[in-house]
Amino acid sequence: SSSDPYIPLEEKKQLTRKILERIIGNYVVEIVTKSNLVTRDISILKRGRSVVSITITTLDERLASIIEPRAPSPLRRIEAIKELSENNIPVVLRFDPLLPFLTDDEENIRNVVKAAAKAGARHVVSSTYKAKIDNLSRILSAFPALSEKYREMYFKNGERIHGSHYAPKKYREAILLKVKEEAKRNSLTFATCREGLQNLNDKEVTCDGTSLAKINR
Repeated sequence: SSSDPYIPLEEKKQLTRKILERIIGNYVVEIVTKSNLVTRDISILKRGRSVVSITITTLDERLASIIEPRAPSPLRRIEAIKELSENNIPVVLRFDPLLPFLTDDEENIRNVVKAAAKAGARHVVSSTYKAKIDNLSRILSAFPALSEKYREMYFKNGERIHGSHYAPKKYREAILLKVKEEAKRNSLTFATCREGLQNLNDKEVTCDGTSLAKINR
């Protein structure tokens, strides 16, 4: 999906559910969402090869309400991981994007990965924030004190790749290595996408975790 398939309107319209009913069993289905509403469709997802990726970037409810104002709380998403896992549906933690000076500290990394693993997640996909004018303006309007730090990191010391401004490679590699180390401590596989750091990826799984998909009967 190019956008979250479980936006609030889905609860009423059920368009994602109708699509799943038509394609389940014919394709590998990967759901990528920030919503716990995905648990509504467990009975469908269990009928085919499916994997659910749930995005969680922090367990701090206050911070989450600022950077993800329309998403369900992190706790509800952790509960969704648990419910999906208990129904034998593979779950991937999407720990991205990591926001410099906001969600990239060791304590946050440790807490998010540990909570997701405890709930039953099996794989972690992580990446760093990529700056574009529109999303950068939203971040800096919420955290104006970070303006100079972000501009120095992304526009002075970073690199431009495919139309986005990346943080310096040395920073990205160091932060993502911390996530991988935490994943290993919690017996999870790890991969990072769109970073040019394939050396960090575990070999036994695909980057997005779709290799975990299996028929759940």
